[in-house]
Amino acid sequence: EIEAPCGWIQLGKFMSALIRALDLCKWYAPQQRGLRGLAQAIRHGGKKMHTAPIPPQAFVALHPLSFTLGQGQVLGVVGRNGAGKSTLLQLLSGTLSPSAGKLEVAGRVAALLELGAGFNPEFSGLDNVYLNASILGLSRDEVRERLDAILGFADIGAFIHQPVKTYSSGMFVRLAFSVAVCVDPEVLIIDEALSVGDGPFARKSFQKIMDFRDAGQSILFCSHSLYQIEALCDQVIWLDQGKLMAYGPCPDVLAAYSQFIDRESNPGRAASAIKPAS
Repeated sequence: EIEAPCGWIQLGKFMSALIRALDLCKWYAPQQRGLRGLAQAIRHGGKKMHTAPIPPQAFVALHPLSFTLGQGQVLGVVGRNGAGKSTLLQLLSGTLSPSAGKLEVAGRVAALLELGAGFNPEFSGLDNVYLNASILGLSRDEVRERLDAILGFADIGAFIHQPVKTYSSGMFVRLAFSVAVCVDPEVLIIDEALSVGDGPFARKSFQKIMDFRDAGQSILFCSHSLYQIEALCDQVIWLDQGKLMAYGPCPDVLAAYSQFIDRESNPGRAASAIKPAS
């Protein structure tokens, strides 16, 4: 048997925790009407419900898990499609509310999740720069100070004055990535953003993330590219069907995950059981 590494990360060289999750969980329960539905919403719908039983017949997108992201740490997230990775990232970025558990986030968080999320398609690229930066807490004066850096990194030329509904997927990610990394967030959350766009920009983006890491800032990085995870991350979370399978040092978790993928790709082989982390 392969027992997946797990447990709270020892912060060590990291100065403090910027994200701390304790028994974080997300489910989707069948909707009930009338007073019973109101009672259900009160019991299970609020962020302040740190503990709550999973309702019968609920779909559990993310089973309870606990972890810490320390200052200066790069935490990777791996798993197959449908593993719960996007659910976890949406909880951390605040676009989803947890069903149960406790989540503490300190500092400014910039998230690159779904392509074009947070962009108004009718606004120009420039208007969306100001809009997204303001959501991240910057004033217009602060945006103006960073504008040359944002536009220079995005490098989309005169298209910055066109409505973003006319943008290609590559132009979307160029602008979104540029805003996210140029507003100086304490935590950068990235979900497969580098898989979109041309080769030169993908390489430039990856180098920017490396620079961000080397400057001592914190990153939560979700990717199917194990090479990128290995190059960037100190610790890794492995999810499968919403369950925490492993959590620990990058080499250990990637080795267990790679063995799991190999067995799934070759079902004729004798499979040894991998237990979810407890």
